[in-house]
Amino acid sequence: MKLHRQLLTAAVAAALFVPAAHAEVAIDVIGGSEITFEGLVQADGNWFDNDVADLNGGDAANGKDSEFELRRAELVLKGKGPGNVEWVVGYDAKADKFLDTNIKYKLGGNSNHYLQLGQYKQPNSLEELSSTKNNDFISKAAVTNTYAVARRLGGAWGYGQDNWSVTASAFGRELTRNLAHGSGYGARGTFAPINEKGQVLHFGLSYVAYDTDADTLRVRARPNADLATVRLVDSGNMVDTDRVTTLGVEAMYIGGPFKAQGEYYSSKAKRMANDNYTSDGFYVSGLWNITGETWGYKGGVPGTGLPDNPGSGMWQLGARYDHMDLNDGNLSANPVAGRPPIVDGVLGGKMDIWTVGVNYYWRSNTKFALNYVMVDSEKYSSSARGFVNDDPNILEARLQFFW
Repeated sequence: MKLHRQLLTAAVAAALFVPAAHAEVAIDVIGGSEITFEGLVQADGNWFDNDVADLNGGDAANGKDSEFELRRAELVLKGKGPGNVEWVVGYDAKADKFLDTNIKYKLGGNSNHYLQLGQYKQPNSLEELSSTKNNDFISKAAVTNTYAVARRLGGAWGYGQDNWSVTASAFGRELTRNLAHGSGYGARGTFAPINEKGQVLHFGLSYVAYDTDADTLRVRARPNADLATVRLVDSGNMVDTDRVTTLGVEAMYIGGPFKAQGEYYSSKAKRMANDNYTSDGFYVSGLWNITGETWGYKGGVPGTGLPDNPGSGMWQLGARYDHMDLNDGNLSANPVAGRPPIVDGVLGGKMDIWTVGVNYYWRSNTKFALNYVMVDSEKYSSSARGFVNDDPNILEARLQFFW
């Protein structure tokens, strides 16, 4: 299902006529539903300072240590009403897939108590549930991209108040064909003992369990560079897996112009012919709004506001540390001289990543981001008969327009 470039161009052109104070385009009221149109366009550039692996090699190799790509081209229709009904239909013209496409019914008119049917982000991961257009860094943390279950078809129930929430979901495959499969369920609970304007303390706990697609699982991660074609840590295909369970723990503190957050994931794959496979990882990050703005908080998720002075914009500085451990096995010497070591279990590797970045939000529709990523990874290589370090650095830039 390819969306014509002319349609995307027309959508962006229409958005340019939206007054700067508004974040969406009002369409009309049809059948008691107030319909609005939103969009997000992101263009990325990655410059690789490779160490061992060619991070933009393989089928995408262009003979250069750089990649440039339209990262997202999201088009979204939203409706409020009639009554307590809300609906959304989203499509990414770049990735050729559906985004949030669902209907929500607010029980008793309470936005914190609802039933939801369709495709939506599953109740896990603070970073995954946060708005893509306001990501703190160009790439989500490696652990978020690896362990978080994103959009799936299903049904959910949510309930809460201003300072707590509980969400439960049962889900299946993605709406778009040939993408993620595997039925399962998930739940997330949040609690904010402090929830005031400009000051929030948040804790969260989530759990998801789902079947693997065709009994096959592969756990791997890019080095926090979305345009990289190589994964520096990789479990390889495990063809005897039955079910995956992932526990997520999250915390966040907002104090005026400062925000700190972190998440830990522990994932276990049940295997039928081998020992179960367990891997884990975490990230911690901090962000400072130099121009003094703070964040909002609703439904257990932070929200980035507009610049206090749209003309001069909003500046952010941030830093993040990621760690992943995909090793769940041992390496022992081979008793036969000259033969490679014996691997017992899975040695998918370890990866530590530092990311520093700056974001600039101009008015209500434009964002510029620049990140520098420093990677320290180690993985067993059968050809080298030992562990190999690969420590690249990556410069990343993003230009974003949204309405």
